[in-house]
Order: sequence, then C-alpha cells, then structure tokens
Amino acid sequence: MITQHDDICKQKISRIEKTNDRLTGRGGLALFVRYLSGIGIYPLLERLFGGIRKSKKGVAVGNVFKQLFCFFLDGTSLALSRFDDLSRDAGYIEIIENDQASMCSSHSIKRFFRSFSYVRVWLFRKVLQELFIWRLRLLTPEVIILGIDTMVMDNSEAQKREGVKPTYKRGIKGFQPLQLTWRNYVIDAVFRGGSKHSNHGDTVVKMVEHIVRKIRRCYREDVIIIVRCDSAFFDQVNFRAFEELKIGYICGGKMFDDIKEYIRRVPRKDFGRYANKDNVWEYLEFEDRRGTWAKARRAIYLKPLCEARQIVFEFARAETIIYTNLGVDEDLTEQFIEVGQESYLEVETIIETYHQRGNDELVHRALKDFGKEEMPFQRFISNAAFYYTMLVAFFLYESYKEDVAQGIVEARSYATTFRRVLVDFAARIVHTGGRVIMKVTEAVWEALNIVELWARCNSPPVIVFS
Repeated sequence: MITQHDDICKQKISRIEKTNDRLTGRGGLALFVRYLSGIGIYPLLERLFGGIRKSKKGVAVGNVFKQLFCFFLDGTSLALSRFDDLSRDAGYIEIIENDQASMCSSHSIKRFFRSFSYVRVWLFRKVLQELFIWRLRLLTPEVIILGIDTMVMDNSEAQKREGVKPTYKRGIKGFQPLQLTWRNYVIDAVFRGGSKHSNHGDTVVKMVEHIVRKIRRCYREDVIIIVRCDSAFFDQVNFRAFEELKIGYICGGKMFDDIKEYIRRVPRKDFGRYANKDNVWEYLEFEDRRGTWAKARRAIYLKPLCEARQIVFEFARAETIIYTNLGVDEDLTEQFIEVGQESYLEVETIIETYHQRGNDELVHRALKDFGKEEMPFQRFISNAAFYYTMLVAFFLYESYKEDVAQGIVEARSYATTFRRVLVDFAARIVHTGGRVIMKVTEAVWEALNIVELWARCNSPPVIVFS
C-alpha cells in the first residue's frame, strides 16, 4: 500500500548509524578562536590572572578564558554543566583548537571562579579599558560620547545569594551593575547589589575620572569627551566633577514645580521647534540654578508636539528637561571649534545627542541577549568574576563583528541572529598529511564567503597594550 507520505518523500532514511568522523554544528567557532589568537588577548589575561593557576599540571589560564569566551559565543546553554558535555565532544574540542586533556569540566570552571579575590576581580576593569583604548586607536574618533547607566539583572529565583536585593523595578530582585558604554561596547563596569541606586556613593565620579585619564594618557590628550546620562544621575556633584575634568555632559533633569511655573509664564513665541524624522518637539533654552548649586547651568526644556506623525494631545505630552555645559564652557567651546565639531554646541544637536541615549540602553539589551542575567554562584565575588568574564567576551564578540563579520551580519544585530548565521553551521574536521583541515558544505562556503572570513580572522588588528 502506497501512502501519501511515500509519494512525497522519494528518498527516505531507512536507519540511523553512528560515525567516528569528527563533526560539529558550531563551525563558526573556529574563526572566532583564530581571531582571538590573532589579536593577542591571551598575554594580557595571563599577566593579570596567571597567578590563579596553582600548579603547572592545571589548564593554562589563557586556555580557560578561551573556553569561556567560546562558551558565551556558542550560547547553546549557559549552565556550567554545559562544560561537561563539551569536554566529551571530539568535534567541538578540535574546532576550538584544543585537546582532550586541556578541556575544562564544570567542576574546574567552578573552582576557577571561586579562586578570585576582591582585589583580583577588579583587574577585569583593566582588561575592558585596554580593549577600549585598542578600539579608539583603530577608529580614531574626534569626539567620544560615553553613556552611563545601570542594568538590572533579574535573579529573583536565586536562593540566598550574596548581593541579590530588590531593585528599582517592581518585583525584581537581583544585581544592578553600573556600566559605562561607548558605541556597541561596555568599556567599564562596577558589579553591585540590586539595592544600589544609580548614583550610589561616588562610584559615578570615580569611574568617569578614571576613564577620562585613561583616554587622555593612552589615546589623545586633546580629544573631546561627552558623557550622557538620564535623570537618575542629576546631581551637582557629578556636574562639578565633569566640569573640573573639562569634559562635556548632557544629563536629564527633574521637572520641579518652580520650573513648570516659569515655563508657563514664557510667551509661546520664545519657544523653538526641533524635528527629527516623524517627530516634532518644542523647546525652550534658559539658565537654571537649583537651591544648593554654586552657579546656574544651561537647561533645555522639551515637550513633544508630534510623535510618529501623530499629534500628541496637550495632557499626554511628556515634559523633559536637559542640563548641559556645552556651549557655555569657554575652554570646551574652543576645543570643539579647533576640531571642527562646533555643531555639538547647538541646541538641536544637544537634543539629538540626548535622544540617542536609547542606543546606550540597546547595548544593555544586546549584552543580555549575548549572556545571561542569573548568576550561577552563591558568593558575590564569584558572580562578579563570572559577570566580568561575560563582559570581556561580549566586547570581543562586538569587535569580531566589526573586524571579521562586516558585510555578513549587521553591526547592530543581536547575538541570537549572529549565532544562527556565523556560528551554527556544520563542519567536519579531517586529519591528513600532518595537517588539520576543517571542511564545510559548498552552500556555507559561498553564502558566508569563508575564504574572506578566514583571511580576516588570520590578520586582525593586534592589541597594543598601554
């Protein structure tokens, strides 16, 4: 009897057998591993964290980090038990250019993170900053715009983990690290408990002071730096610190009653209009001095008139106020003029730059898509080490997209898309003539332009440590 299924399927699988061929479904990791070796990241990691290795019989620290970076980029499962499965996968072992004896188990990874101290874990910030300077030297920007914000990491299901506290988001308990971003990168971070609010202590000032000194010492002393942040960082202490550092800032403010009353008294003819694509706002420039401030600062009031080509009713118009020192600080103004970037001093550009703060939040979203929010350990310091390793892996992934994957995937694509295109393809490992060869299908070879990708990942820009 011929069924409908038999009529459709001319070539049916009659049985399934196992093979001793070295096969993997993560062929793209070979390119990433070669890229990591080419940029020279391992000497820095060995220098800073090599002391964790207590015996020469153990796996080299650089190799542990290589396996962790591949673990994050793979993203199949971010449970530490995944390392046990990988250590038994011959195809995976060869694709990441490793050997069976050097593969980490879940227990060895746990011991690795538990060996971190409070002093050593802060060295991850040095790694991030070195990578940041590396990208600056490659791209040579005239103006560096930094975004600063916190990112809530939901660990509500965790039981009695150090630092897991209620956050500002209702019903969410977890961690709330403070992160400094530039373009698609997280360039510095402070891992903190969930109860630490955005402007807690002097962390913001110290973080910005440190990165500004690093930029001016290792990149260019005369480069223009702008920090943008939301109203959670609205504080005269921050503004005064930024002004003393001779950097620009664009910060959201708070709509106090006296400001609202002042704006109501201003004639409508004094308001300006700013349009961006399908949106229109009205704005008003003025100087504002809060009660405890030593001086007045430039303020810009904003109210939407049209959003997505739809007129916004008066009662539904969200009011915003922005504070900045751009256009009022004489030394800073001269810097902008010298490099031909005086447009940053205009009110329309300031508004546009503030609205681009949403791009900084997209970096946090991309990081969560790349890694995980729930930390795996009981101890705070072990979770901090895991978090910072994830940040370094994320930075390397973003730089890999720019240096190697350009033209294959969009720079703004999330890790889920990147993995489906450039990681999750089948490959076969063949040993012949004393060489190891990776083979892929003709469809993958042509679709991904493997020849070009292989050439790029074998000649990447090398990190020159400052």
